Amino acid sequence: MTGTDRDDVLLVHGGTPLEGEIRVRGAKNLVPKAMVAALLGSEPSRLRNVPDIRDVRVVRGLLQLHGVTVRPGEEPGELVLDPTHVESANVADIDAHAGSSRIPILFCGPLLHRLGHAFIPGLGGCDIGGRPIDFHFDVLRQFGATIEKREGGQYLEAPQRLRGCKIRLPYPSVGSTEQVLLTAVLAEGVTELSNAAVEPEIEDLICVLQKMGAIISMDTDRTIRITGVDRLGGYNHKALPDRLEAASWASAALATGGNIYVRGAQQRSMMTFLNTYRRVGGAFEIDDEGIRFWHPGGPLNAIALETDVHPGFQTDWQQPLVVALTQATGLSIVHETVYESRLGFTSALNQMGAHIQLYRECLGGSACRFGQRNFLHSAVVSGPTKLQGADLVIPDLRGGFSYLIAALAAEGTSRVHGIDLINRGYENFMEKLVELGAKVELPGGDLV
Repeated sequence: MTGTDRDDVLLVHGGTPLEGEIRVRGAKNLVPKAMVAALLGSEPSRLRNVPDIRDVRVVRGLLQLHGVTVRPGEEPGELVLDPTHVESANVADIDAHAGSSRIPILFCGPLLHRLGHAFIPGLGGCDIGGRPIDFHFDVLRQFGATIEKREGGQYLEAPQRLRGCKIRLPYPSVGSTEQVLLTAVLAEGVTELSNAAVEPEIEDLICVLQKMGAIISMDTDRTIRITGVDRLGGYNHKALPDRLEAASWASAALATGGNIYVRGAQQRSMMTFLNTYRRVGGAFEIDDEGIRFWHPGGPLNAIALETDVHPGFQTDWQQPLVVALTQATGLSIVHETVYESRLGFTSALNQMGAHIQLYRECLGGSACRFGQRNFLHSAVVSGPTKLQGADLVIPDLRGGFSYLIAALAAEGTSRVHGIDLINRGYENFMEKLVELGAKVELPGGDLV
């Protein structure tokens, strides 16, 4: 990403607390996957609370390429997906649509069930560490698929009906769990998945599939059992709200000394974050419609923090909160255990005046995938420090929003390049910034 496109740059005049109300809609980590699930049905599906983000547009385009009719529903944020006439898509068209997203890998199972074959191009996504897709293909082979490497991607075939199998994940990966769910529901026999991811978005996807007619049970030991059925219908589902976006705005309120009501935020899926937010010194108030987050005044507290799979502290919550920790008194310790390159964004914070030191050692007691592998995956944040405006190039989705928070908390003006990447997961984020009183503009003086 070069950041040279004028429309991909935002000028942020910092030093103003964010105050007001914004709304979060359906979760980025659920909605595109629920759209893919509609491919499995023999009847139309209705998905509500859909955000207008790039990942949704990518999946919509891919579904339409494969003959699925996608149209707006009766209410705002509703999509009607009709998979009655699923067909093969042109390889070049698939590649053109899929370059910026990793979600096409999840089309494999549904397309194998519906068409008997699928083509998956090379995948994009955020550069935050290794997220190998080999395991996806290994899983599909266990179900009975054959996979052939071709120019530009992988060609998959299912010579016979896919068959259920026993799978143990080496790590409770969300993407791998989704792959198994979307493939097993129409496979012959029983599939047993152990060490599965159990994030709220996974549970919501299971709810979608159950509404379609799937038979899925979750045990307390991270084991999911799926009994394959011969046919699935459609679903009518309201997507759970985006807890990751809600936490990002909460961190923005804390870092800027602001007060933000996040309509749509729900306590149940954010309990671990809320506990940490309170430990840092942030305040929140919960009602039936959302959660209000604010900085109550006085110093913030340094903390020790370790990311983990759900129900631990989510890795996507870490980057925005680290910006707030630059304003806490003392030494905060952050141990990232999920993505090995997720702390790379801190170099730009240091250029703005933060004091953050990265380490290869595990600065924490949680099980970690990177302790002996020479990755800078632990951080010590010394604060409070005054941040100064700077030129920033967004590295990834959450890191990008974190740069926005830092720019908003800093003194002076920052020039933030690559803001289009934030559209992958934050609906209308520039309009929301304006609603919260942020002083932002496009180059040339145009207001957002």
